[in-house]
Amino acid sequence: MTDQSMRGFLDMVERDFPDEFVRIREPVRQEFDMTSMVFEFEKAGRTPVIQFENVEGFDMKVVTNLAGNRTLLGAALGVAPDALPAAYRERCQNYIPVETLDTAPWQEVTFEGDELDLTKLPIPLHFAVDAAPYITAGQLSARDPETGIDTTGFHRLMLKGKNKLGLSLHSRRRMYEFHRRAEARGEPLQAAITLGIHPIHYMGSMAYHYPPGVRKLEIIGGLFGAPYRVARCFDSDLEVPEGAEIVIEGEILANTHEPEGPFGEFTGYASYRSTENVFVAKRISMRRDAILHSVASGTAADHILISSISREAEILNTLQRNLPNVTGVHVPVITAGGLMAIVGMKKTAEGQARQAIMAALGTEFYCKCVVVVDDDVDIFNLSDVMWAVITRTRADKDFVFIPGAMGAILDPTSDPEDHTLTKLGVDATKPSGRDFAERLTIAGGQRDRVRGIMERAGFKL
Repeated sequence: MTDQSMRGFLDMVERDFPDEFVRIREPVRQEFDMTSMVFEFEKAGRTPVIQFENVEGFDMKVVTNLAGNRTLLGAALGVAPDALPAAYRERCQNYIPVETLDTAPWQEVTFEGDELDLTKLPIPLHFAVDAAPYITAGQLSARDPETGIDTTGFHRLMLKGKNKLGLSLHSRRRMYEFHRRAEARGEPLQAAITLGIHPIHYMGSMAYHYPPGVRKLEIIGGLFGAPYRVARCFDSDLEVPEGAEIVIEGEILANTHEPEGPFGEFTGYASYRSTENVFVAKRISMRRDAILHSVASGTAADHILISSISREAEILNTLQRNLPNVTGVHVPVITAGGLMAIVGMKKTAEGQARQAIMAALGTEFYCKCVVVVDDDVDIFNLSDVMWAVITRTRADKDFVFIPGAMGAILDPTSDPEDHTLTKLGVDATKPSGRDFAERLTIAGGQRDRVRGIMERAGFKL
């Protein structure tokens, strides 16, 4: 039986990828230290899982950077890193009903009433600009008041007191609509926040394009290849992962708005935009030795990578329906994730690259720039991509501008009133029908030969 808990993932990393599991036993502060360390590792070219054993002033451990490494996410799904988008696309369409259990480890300890105190959790303060400590790994779950179908997903959660969190439903997707429907009835929206769950849950929660009657929990089961094991909350009929570390039950208030933010968003800028909703906690349940999971915010791969993979899968799915010669899609983390997509194709006719540009922009509204390259270009290597852009394009012929397009609310370049902007498509493919300059290459056998010489000389590659 697959271990569907965060602990199961941690055990796999520590066992199979020991260099990618880092334990920090030296005391660290709640303020800045944990997220800052993630960025220092990234600057050194590394994205390990990091577990902080000693957070000053708290008894609970904190783990971060679970979702910043393609190799580890691929291992969780049992595929190679470059096969993640295709595997994600295929499995997300295989909906598997959940398995509901009577008990769960997160039910071991419960706090309510005066004992409930969110400030006792070692919630990090990520950046100096942040208005307060933020829960960044919290999966918010709720049901549609009209259909009863539930959903789960990320929403930033600002610590505002012992039992209160500010949150923004700025994605304007299902959770926003569920709350709007409850509010129209004059009711709060019953909700639960789950902390400390398997990265495959996060991957499934980022699926956007699926039928309205399907549960996100069924998509997550498809990714696991087995029924997702869940347990019911104490105070509602909401179902949350059986393997969770911490569950916070409560409600999103109706017709109540309070200042929330700023917060360091995925764009690398402080975001002051918010729907300014309020979550009131009624109960906290957790394992006796619970570990708090935090996602490093800002431009950290931990914050962006899973959304990049989900967008790669969605765009690839759309493109290959009509352009089977598309070979891959990459949404780079270093370009703020969803704001840019690179498409590889084996072009057989003129116009195909532009068709891919239009389809990609129509699939993912966050995306503001699409670059299409030939299949001899490594879409995961931005140096290779930019080489193709600068040597295979003429700006007057190969750059496509789409003014007045729908953009992302958090994109600082979008219009502050209607959030529109001009989007860009770049056809960086070679022109067909005529000879083009021949690319210099080094054969694989020759590469193997010199790598062997270098390694024997003491240079480890």
